[in-house]
Amino acid sequence: MRRNPSWTYRKSGVDLDQIRNLHNSVERVFSSTFKERAGKIGEVICGVGHYAGLIKIGNRVLALHTDGVGSKVIIAQEMRKFSTIGIDCIAMNVNDIVCMGAEPLAAVDYIALRQPNNKLVEEISKGLVEGAKQASISIVGGETAILPDIIRGAGKNAFDLSASCIGIADEDKTILDRKMNAGDIIIGLTSSGIHSNGLTLARRVLKQRHTLREKVFDSKDSLGETLLTPTRIYSRSVFQALQNSEAISGLAHITGGAFTKLSRLTRGRNLGFDLEDLPRPHPIFDLIQKEGRIKRSEMYRTFNMGIGFCVICRPSAVSRISDSFDQDGINAYRIGKVVPVRGVFLDGKRI
Repeated sequence: MRRNPSWTYRKSGVDLDQIRNLHNSVERVFSSTFKERAGKIGEVICGVGHYAGLIKIGNRVLALHTDGVGSKVIIAQEMRKFSTIGIDCIAMNVNDIVCMGAEPLAAVDYIALRQPNNKLVEEISKGLVEGAKQASISIVGGETAILPDIIRGAGKNAFDLSASCIGIADEDKTILDRKMNAGDIIIGLTSSGIHSNGLTLARRVLKQRHTLREKVFDSKDSLGETLLTPTRIYSRSVFQALQNSEAISGLAHITGGAFTKLSRLTRGRNLGFDLEDLPRPHPIFDLIQKEGRIKRSEMYRTFNMGIGFCVICRPSAVSRISDSFDQDGINAYRIGKVVPVRGVFLDGKRI
């Protein structure tokens, strides 16, 4: 019997190395604009390449970020379930904003449709509002575009969704002012599931043998409903922990590129991250790995594997910080440490 191929994110159509090169190219081009605000209100403190851009407004810093939910919209279209995808959109933005040490304040959304569809927009908006409530932000505007020549998908329900978010911090209280050291501990915060990354690979692998309506786990949820579980919003709990502890030295939202995202916290420094005591992943990840015959290292550079956010802190503060998340209903685990060599390591090997 012929065996299924061994899948990678690259084989599914997403090449992380090419994306990284694209980001570097954009960073070089966009950085030429920074001089336009030098010495003025809006001077750039941190530009392209981190979780959000930072600009100076008096003695405060404004954080700006834009993100969407990727091919998770395809799952929503095929399941005809649209009331939670907006939560993902808000989460992808506020979780990145707080990585800079900023408190998320407000967002504007962008919904692109193949054709006018009031019911669809109403359902998407429900999720946006729920996400905003969970994150304690306001949605202050947005845009709805009708693009029949661009938007493709499931008939009249074809759409794309993104948002932009702003946050604020005191000038001397951004994450850039905190120094990370070898020996600092990585605390992992549990995810709610696959979140909003790696869906291109997940869809290609799972649809070889399963349907979205099929129940593949010991639960009432179908495979499609499991994949649509909303991204967990960490921003409120993380910002509170950051305010209460000077021992936190880094924050990472585990999204596209998964745990390789940690490397952006130590750019230009000889520091890396050794992942050691990782909790067992959600069943959805076991299924994807099994059906796609995917290597363990590939899984951890593609999916969150049950850890949606990382908090790096001094060893003496681990228990106190972990307890603060547990009290908010977010399980926190000690999953590794900062090491004096560049890269992210799993089972002793670079991923």
